[in-house]
Amino acid sequence: MKSSKHIVRLLLPIVFFYVMLFFAFEEDKIFWYLYTFTILVGVSITILYETIKDELPTWKYLIFGIGYGTITYGIIRLGYIILNSVNDDISKSVAKFLASYGPLNIWHYLLLIIIIVVGEELFWRGFVQQQLKRILSPMLAILVTSVLFALSIAISGFIPGVVAALVVGLIFGILYEWKKSMPLIIVTHEVFILLLFLILPFS
Repeated sequence: MKSSKHIVRLLLPIVFFYVMLFFAFEEDKIFWYLYTFTILVGVSITILYETIKDELPTWKYLIFGIGYGTITYGIIRLGYIILNSVNDDISKSVAKFLASYGPLNIWHYLLLIIIIVVGEELFWRGFVQQQLKRILSPMLAILVTSVLFALSIAISGFIPGVVAALVVGLIFGILYEWKKSMPLIIVTHEVFILLLFLILPFS
């Protein structure tokens, strides 16, 4: 009975998340508004049902976050270079996706950095992964969460993004399980995003 309760509590927010993402990717002109709203609902659910872990002092999660974020960017960048050398359609696919859904102005970047990155980690690592740990082993919970996270990108049809999301999800999930610090994961994700979109974009 307890497991069934956790499964229902987990499935309903995920179904809501996927349904909202379907509409967001269908309507690219209002994508940022719908996605931000969806993330805020996810944050509310996380706050309601989970306790956010923060077991590192500030200086550690800042320094480690910068390091892990840079390493994550390096892994994704290396994968992009390898895949693009095999199939140059990858770069075209990335450019097409960014043209439709990438941040285009200062408001998009503010939403991305202040709300979306924070909210994604709170929902996927802070809520989904922790709910799954109640019915699965920690490593299996990390794997399933990463797959679910990647599937949220799959709704757009952007396959390179699905692969990247799966890898990033695994890295962030392992970090959260290992270090038990949500601020660390958020800083790591923030650094990764800043490198990806502002400092060293792929194109």
